[in-house]
Amino acid sequence: MAKISPLQFIQQTRTEVSKVVWPTRRELLVTTAMVFIMATIAALFFFLVDQVIAFGLTSLLNAF
Repeated sequence: MAKISPLQFIQQTRTEVSKVVWPTRRELLVTTAMVFIMATIAALFFFLVDQVIAFGLTSLLNAF
């Protein structure tokens, strides 16, 4: 791999950063809200599954 000077590295980095498309404030808020909503749904789902499994195991173990 060829070595480049620090100046070239900085120039190439600035060129690449200028190509980045940053999200708008609205896109950022919508995607953030969606992440929180999906995380909440996933947490509730796994909580319910855990409760069902715990209830089943408790019932099974108390039957004997």
